[in-house]
Amino acid sequence: MTKALLDGLDFKLGLFSANCSSGLAVTKAPDRWSGSWDDNLRMAKIADEVGIDFLLPIARWIGYGGETNFHEGVLDPVTWAAGLLANTTRISLIATIHTAFNHPIVAAKQMATVDQIGKGRAGINIVAGWNKPEYDTFGMDLPQDHDARYALAQEWWDIVRKIWTTPGKFDWDGQFFKLQHVEGMPKPYDGLLPVLNAGSSQQGREFAARNADFAFTIVGGPEDGAEIVKQVTNQARSEYGRKMGVFTLGHCVVRPTHAEAVEFRNYYAEEMADWDAVDNLMALQGVHAQSFTPEMLLMFRDRFAAGHGTVPIIGSPDEVADEIAKYHAAGFAGMTVAFLDYAGELPYFAQEVLPRLEAKGVRLPR
Repeated sequence: MTKALLDGLDFKLGLFSANCSSGLAVTKAPDRWSGSWDDNLRMAKIADEVGIDFLLPIARWIGYGGETNFHEGVLDPVTWAAGLLANTTRISLIATIHTAFNHPIVAAKQMATVDQIGKGRAGINIVAGWNKPEYDTFGMDLPQDHDARYALAQEWWDIVRKIWTTPGKFDWDGQFFKLQHVEGMPKPYDGLLPVLNAGSSQQGREFAARNADFAFTIVGGPEDGAEIVKQVTNQARSEYGRKMGVFTLGHCVVRPTHAEAVEFRNYYAEEMADWDAVDNLMALQGVHAQSFTPEMLLMFRDRFAAGHGTVPIIGSPDEVADEIAKYHAAGFAGMTVAFLDYAGELPYFAQEVLPRLEAKGVRLPR
């Protein structure tokens, strides 16, 4: 079975963060996304039917404060993926796993099982960690050295990959893990799972170039994104002899007219923004993550309210299709979008935007 995400035939589209209350919108709007299981199941079935390629969750354990305690309610990515794969037929589910909080033997077993449930439609998003309050929750110290976080992530992935590809038993004597008579059955359904790495720091992009099928990275827009795609793909090819793709992430409002789309975005992301939660999130990103430069953080406060700092895809169906096409032209292999109400807004996006992308040659009919 050829894994659809890896076929390279066209521009892939995914939905990001639907397992979280409020999705990517840091807002007090009463019609914001619930993140409940029932709503996720409804959203996944729509996405499966209309031709969305994959769903990608966030792994989170505590909220960001503010009036809404943004991301207070988050469904576990691995069990979420298993449940949705059992209720869909085509779409891929990519589980986000923090290497610091999940033992590689356990994660390997879980994700092999998830892939068996989906008959080869599972993927894994490897995250090295950055959120110090969550480390405190786990009673762990956040390594201040970014290199150390990715050294752990590399050894973690090396172990998972060895479990998935090694018959019988093996021992492991590494820097972070000392393991004896490790074995792992079942294996994934159809070879190694597609691998994403969500990291925008220098170390994150290096890890992706070495290990991932796709880097998943924040950009300012298609212009600077084109240079990032070139850098990351060239690094993978020149240093590791690997071919890889790059995904980015955006938040979307599509309405019949530009004015309606802007009005709705202003409603939830300005009038109803949870600014205390926005500032808490930005402070944590600035101190402990390297996904955003200080200059980006200064510029992007509105983007954080509207979509967690991701690129805006706002406008009429023609404008939204044109904007997504720019990322395709910039060399991206795909991107994710998020909506204030995933299940409520996705049908219109599918009806009006997807055919326009097909007409442009950005996507093939599903």
